[in-house]
Amino acid sequence: MSLLRVHHEGRGPTLLWLHGFTQTHRSAWRFRSILADHVDLITLDLPGHGDSRDLEGDLEGVADMVAAVLDAPVALGGYSFGGRVALHLVLRHPDLVSRLVVLGATRGIKDPIAREERRRDDDARADRIEAVGTERFLDEWLSQPLFATMPPDPRERAARSGDAHGLARSLRQCGTGTQEWLGGRLAEVSVPVLALAGALDRKFTLEARAIASAVPQGRAETIEGAGHAAHLEQPEDVADLVARFLTPGPSAAR
Repeated sequence: MSLLRVHHEGRGPTLLWLHGFTQTHRSAWRFRSILADHVDLITLDLPGHGDSRDLEGDLEGVADMVAAVLDAPVALGGYSFGGRVALHLVLRHPDLVSRLVVLGATRGIKDPIAREERRRDDDARADRIEAVGTERFLDEWLSQPLFATMPPDPRERAARSGDAHGLARSLRQCGTGTQEWLGGRLAEVSVPVLALAGALDRKFTLEARAIASAVPQGRAETIEGAGHAAHLEQPEDVADLVARFLTPGPSAAR
């Protein structure tokens, strides 16, 4: 039995979409509404977020929790933190994934010293969340250069998680500093992969290209005029790329 509550909208081929850090299943409402015209969209709250605020686990454990909601192969997608969970899920449960979409995802940090530095940074940020509370932390989080091109949207802000302890646990257990380097394992991914990044997000554009190059059936695409949260900044363009990738036919797996 799964610990995660799933939500369905739309109809068509099934896509399970995993949200980013501080988000919930209610986030990316414009992107979701467009996709729901093309797919049966499944969303859920990842551990530490929303209705799953009291659940916890490392990236492998979270991937296993998500896998438990599935009883047949589906297309899987995820943004940022959700993209990292998706990469772990496809490696741990390849029989449950038919296609993979990642947006703003990373293979991790290869250098062990740099990875440990990132883990300490994530731990310090988790302490900060618990010290100042969610609302102030979200102000600080969204003021990063990473989100400089993201338009203000009260509905998006309201959809973000409100539990400081849940978010802090998520960072400590699933932050990028805790993630093993996946670069050497992506050749194991046998399904078609679409790796996306906003064109203004140079770091993750390079990551998208590296992920696409590392898998046997990979394709990288950039979204013009968008930064890290490309599906919030250019929801129509991102949804169109995802919908076309999920459409059966020779062009879908180029």
